[in-house]
Amino acid sequence: MMRIVLVDDEAPARELLRELLEAHSQVEVIAECANGFEAVKAVGELAPDLLLLDVQMPKLDGFEVLELLGDDAPAVIFTTAFDEHAVRAFEVQAVDYLLKPFDARRLSEALERAEQRLDEPAIEAAELIAAARPEGVASDRVLIRDGTTVHVLASEEIDYVEAAGDQLKFVSRGKSFTKNQTLAEAQAKLNSARFVRIHRSYLLNVDRLREIELYAKDSRVVILTDGTRLPVSRSGYSRLRSLL
Repeated sequence: MMRIVLVDDEAPARELLRELLEAHSQVEVIAECANGFEAVKAVGELAPDLLLLDVQMPKLDGFEVLELLGDDAPAVIFTTAFDEHAVRAFEVQAVDYLLKPFDARRLSEALERAEQRLDEPAIEAAELIAAARPEGVASDRVLIRDGTTVHVLASEEIDYVEAAGDQLKFVSRGKSFTKNQTLAEAQAKLNSARFVRIHRSYLLNVDRLREIELYAKDSRVVILTDGTRLPVSRSGYSRLRSLL
């Protein structure tokens, strides 16, 4: 029995999928989700074998759902009315891609492919994250999963990002949020006109900069508007000056 979660923001689309899936005795629909937040929660709690996942959804799109799920992501069949997303769908190793409106035969083909691939290795989180946003496009927000809870941080509200072991700490308005990501990956996603790497362990939002202070010979610290002090390396100081 293949356990499936349906994810689509349109109720008629979910109803059609349910009807088509009734003809397949080898599958069981264990949850229906009307948005990406519900999908992340359902996968975390139910661990399905397969997601039938709409790409175009408000708040969180299908690629962002996969980014948040990371190593917990099951096999995926994307559904969408926009075939421009097909290439990205297969870049994240989707089982299949159903272009709306699709019929019973096309869904059956996708389910057969899913059954064949259930024993394959899970999608690597790094591949999902890399494909979740087109290369060279800065993100206006950061998505952070905490269990079944999703935090959405607007990039302009992030004070700084700190590398902490194998994780990052995003600090915003006195609160910190932890994410499994490298500093280089975060830097590639954030707007380079706002965020600068001032140290091997820190990315700074220059809008939060109050002053730069000489700490010792060739050693400086930045002081943020809330008084936080962060170290600045020699190369980081050069990058900061160039940006300012």
